[in-house]
Amino acid sequence: MPPKQPNILFITSDQQHYTTLGSVNPKIHTPNLDRLAQEGTRFDRAYCPNPTCSPTRASLITGLYPSAHGCWAIGVKLPEDIPTIGGLFQNHEYQSMLVGKAHFQPLASVPGSESIECQPILRDLEFWRNFHGPWYGFNHVETARMHTSESHAGQHYALWCEEKGLTNWRDYFEDYPTVKRKYEDVYTKGVVQWNLPEEFHPTHWVGERTCANIEQCVQQDQPFFLWASFFDPHPPYVVPEPWFSMYDMEDMEIGHFAPGEFDAMPPQFARTRQAHPDFSDYQEHGGNALHGFHSHLHDEAVLRRSMAAYYAMVSLVDQEIGRILDKLEALGIAENTLVVFSTDHGHFLGQHGLIAKGAFHYEDLLRVPLIARFPGVIPAGTVTEGLQSIIDLPATFLDAAGIEVPGAMQSVSQLPCWRGTAPGRDWVMVENRHNPTTVHLRTFITDRYKITVYRGADYGELFDLEKDPAEIHNRWDDPNYHAIKAALLLKFVQAEIQKEPTRMPRIAGA
Repeated sequence: MPPKQPNILFITSDQQHYTTLGSVNPKIHTPNLDRLAQEGTRFDRAYCPNPTCSPTRASLITGLYPSAHGCWAIGVKLPEDIPTIGGLFQNHEYQSMLVGKAHFQPLASVPGSESIECQPILRDLEFWRNFHGPWYGFNHVETARMHTSESHAGQHYALWCEEKGLTNWRDYFEDYPTVKRKYEDVYTKGVVQWNLPEEFHPTHWVGERTCANIEQCVQQDQPFFLWASFFDPHPPYVVPEPWFSMYDMEDMEIGHFAPGEFDAMPPQFARTRQAHPDFSDYQEHGGNALHGFHSHLHDEAVLRRSMAAYYAMVSLVDQEIGRILDKLEALGIAENTLVVFSTDHGHFLGQHGLIAKGAFHYEDLLRVPLIARFPGVIPAGTVTEGLQSIIDLPATFLDAAGIEVPGAMQSVSQLPCWRGTAPGRDWVMVENRHNPTTVHLRTFITDRYKITVYRGADYGELFDLEKDPAEIHNRWDDPNYHAIKAALLLKFVQAEIQKEPTRMPRIAGA
């Protein structure tokens, strides 16, 4: 008999710092992610293709960089005619499923850019009762949009709450449409103990529904590609007991600003140190806010409490990951399932004086946790420092399933690297675009160096990660690094050429 098609289980958190794994940080409790790493390979230098949610999430299903798939910023819709790996898996008799956060569409809907991930549709439960796909290549979706207690709650999560008996679920979430908060308030107004009963937490919903869908596929004897997409630890920092009291804020080691470290940086960095900075010259046309372009001054006690809650949110996700891994074992399919864990991008908790995210391409924001387990294929208990980018996950998933990777993809299969038979990437590219002039940047990363270029600007960033792993000294204008800068810029251009896809082969001379 031919070998059974392997299952692909992709598990993600949302906005998780790369050090929040117990296997690398003894201050956080993640026994199930540690177990996954012990049974597979942990990649300690993995990067996102974009440090914001929608662009990277769109890359994870298309295998394209944001500049290619079109969802170039939060608030921009991923076009629904873009091919996705979910559709490719369906073409090869896989069930293609998404459980949890999608965020492929904006919180507004206008003609030509229609969105179902916006109010009032989010709370139109009759719509969601009758909608489970197809959507972006997934033939079955169970999705929701909110982070913790935000007003965006609804969709399939709300239906689950009502089926479980929590008919007053709205009481545990902010009112819609009355609540309007400044973006930075989400990260600076402290920690809240959520009175939502733990059994109704959205993290439990993702874990429970993931297990149920896996079990149904086994009963139907059908291979699956399933994305289990958790909402945490994305702020607001809201978490119920017993998790709220799990970590001692006094034990938290928050990041700090090093005096003078912004002196040689682009101008937006220094303004984050002001109480009321003026970012009007960075404003987008139409008045949309730029993520991170606000004051980042914070009370250290609040930040320690925030970090304790953030760790608790990660630990709660870890518990549900354990439930899913146990389900694979109980169903007897763990040996034939590729399990990959990652996140969409990182997070600041005081590092460089910053909070959350923005156009600040430090390692804290660009690097992501990445773990892969595939018994008999991926070596167990291995840690590698080789470069990885999660832009490559779609091609790697397809390769593991024996499905040809289309030439239109920019994603490159890393399965040979994961097997230990080939090296990883020579370089990684990270895109970031809001305002099409001043906040349009790309970062090119090699084993040792990181260089960032801004559209239309003569300033930039160059860090020597070997000599300066904390990224304190920008060498962009350092004469001692002029030759290195020139060499990196040439490699940067070469990388841009290399990532151009080839949708169709050349078959004739003319």
